[in-house]
Amino acid sequence: MNRQESELQTTETVNVWLNGQPRQLANGTSVAALLAELGLAPSHVAVEVNHELVPRASHISREFVDGDRLEIVTLVGGG
Repeated sequence: MNRQESELQTTETVNVWLNGQPRQLANGTSVAALLAELGLAPSHVAVEVNHELVPRASHISREFVDGDRLEIVTLVGGG
């Protein structure tokens, strides 16, 4: 393991941008964990990380890394 890999493993938090606002998350936080922390139902939101839509099936496995830019959009129905 090189020095950079070692530093990444010991980092306890990652800095991301959530809907344009800076936010610190615990290292290893997944999309699913963040949605739960925010009290949002996965079926009612769309999540984009670095301009790419994250499919719901990937919410549990997609972990954030330092510098990620995420957008969470709440879906509303109506007519």
